[in-house]
Amino acid sequence: MKDNFDIFFRRKPALMLVSLKKNIRMRYGSVLAKEVDCTYSHAVKILQTLEILKLVEFEKKGRIKLIRLTKRGRNVADAIENIQDLVK
Repeated sequence: MKDNFDIFFRRKPALMLVSLKKNIRMRYGSVLAKEVDCTYSHAVKILQTLEILKLVEFEKKGRIKLIRLTKRGRNVADAIENIQDLVK
């Protein structure tokens, strides 16, 4: 049986938000992809959707895009963590 968490959320996007929240410093897409166990291209698609929803924002530094949670993204990540604790 799947983890109870999977019943309520798409696992990768939810884990990305929680992972970004847990680490205060800005993150790279490739590092984030490894943390949530998905390919870089899949991570980019998810991050683009999260950007449209105004949950993350990107800051370009040279050739690298850094990812940061927005205030709204932090609130959603908090809610996901709360639900995660409730369904354990």
